[in-house]
Amino acid sequence: MVLKIYNTLGREKQEFKPLKDGKVSFYYCGPTVYSVQQIGNMRGGVCADTIRRSLGYLGYEVNFVSNYTDVGHLTGDNEGDADLGEDRMEKGARIEGLSPTEIADKYISIYEKDIKEMNILSPTTICRATNYIQEMIEMVQILMDKGFAYQTDLAIYFDITKANNYTQLSGQNLEDLKSGAGVGDVVDSQKRNPGDFAVWFFKVGKHLNALQTWDSPWGKPDPRQGFPGWHIECSAMAKKHLGDTIDIHMGGIEHIPIHHTNEIAQSESANGVKFANFWIHNEHLTVDGKKMGKSVGNIYTLEDIRKKNFDPTALRYFFLQAHYRSKQNFTWEALEAAHKGYIGLLNSLLNLSEAVGQVSEEFKNKFAEKLSDDFNLPQALALVAEVLKSDLSNKDKLATIFDFDKVLGLNLEKNNQSNQGIKLEELSQEVQKLIEKRRVARAEKDWGKSDEFREKIKSLGFLIKDTKSGIQIFEK
Repeated sequence: MVLKIYNTLGREKQEFKPLKDGKVSFYYCGPTVYSVQQIGNMRGGVCADTIRRSLGYLGYEVNFVSNYTDVGHLTGDNEGDADLGEDRMEKGARIEGLSPTEIADKYISIYEKDIKEMNILSPTTICRATNYIQEMIEMVQILMDKGFAYQTDLAIYFDITKANNYTQLSGQNLEDLKSGAGVGDVVDSQKRNPGDFAVWFFKVGKHLNALQTWDSPWGKPDPRQGFPGWHIECSAMAKKHLGDTIDIHMGGIEHIPIHHTNEIAQSESANGVKFANFWIHNEHLTVDGKKMGKSVGNIYTLEDIRKKNFDPTALRYFFLQAHYRSKQNFTWEALEAAHKGYIGLLNSLLNLSEAVGQVSEEFKNKFAEKLSDDFNLPQALALVAEVLKSDLSNKDKLATIFDFDKVLGLNLEKNNQSNQGIKLEELSQEVQKLIEKRRVARAEKDWGKSDEFREKIKSLGFLIKDTKSGIQIFEK
């Protein structure tokens, strides 16, 4: 089966052929860990997770590397000049009265708890940027030795005019970037082009009191301490764990014009080969039709989801309903509908069978076809309903849907097995009497009466599952 992926680099769906047969090297731009991640970041994580799972389902061995940015991510990163503003980690440290390391530790812990609840698989390798400073310094030195980077009194910059096809990913006009005015509160007058970006900052000027700095081999008159630019981090970590050329690089669409464009320029200039064969970008999550922002007051986190008594898995179910390249609009009403759909699916599975049968090859192939068409998860998810309506035995329906869940990641088998139901004595007398009446009706083979009592029990908030060993009772 041919896998086709929309490649931002070519602006079209292209047949995927990995560098090594049966193996995929996959880098995903992870979070900057200066605060709690909002649900838009969670959507990006779920998109990457389902693509990773899809590749595994299609038979590939996936080496999935992601990162934590815990230094050097300045606030102007995707709006204007990426080298300007206050470092996010230091800003978080200043606001909370903690060190940058303590800030990173705190929010990495929260993030890892959140992704576990969202059933996002852990990366094969997770990179914390501050653990790779030496690799970044080495790459910066290579860029300087090759003439791609130059030094000023404030920083070391990559000269975008030296890059081969600098705007290949973004499609921007290079002349506009070269002549345009920088945006931000600090401009280095020694920069050759406004679009040149920093690969290393010195502990001088605005950054004289920087909290996170390391010894560097550069600086006048003596070597100075400094810290890496944001973009060099991913290039160095991807090279370290995946090699000079990788199969897939993924992140949000906001990374296209600056972060990913700069990654390509510095990686290909330093390594002398193509950086990534496929670039995948997920679209934004909006809230009530608007971009998320503090000024609008519409930034939600997973904790907000919990406070509204929604299972985080219901949020994952909601995310699965939109293609990764499509914008998705979050509303509480939409999440409520997703929650009902998810609970409905769990209830449908409870009523199928106690045993698991054989996976349907026909439906498995259909599922793989949807995944092979640029990871079309909404259509893949829709196949679950087709399986439930099919002529398959209940055991085979269960096996097939559990097989799909290797990609969907909805914990269907775990929930089905662990949900042993409610004890009869824990129910109200009213519900207990209805259950007894239904038992009598079934014994007398009065199936109409039995169904009537089932519906009455359901109206009171409980579901009945008949098993060989008796009934199981669940909350609706």
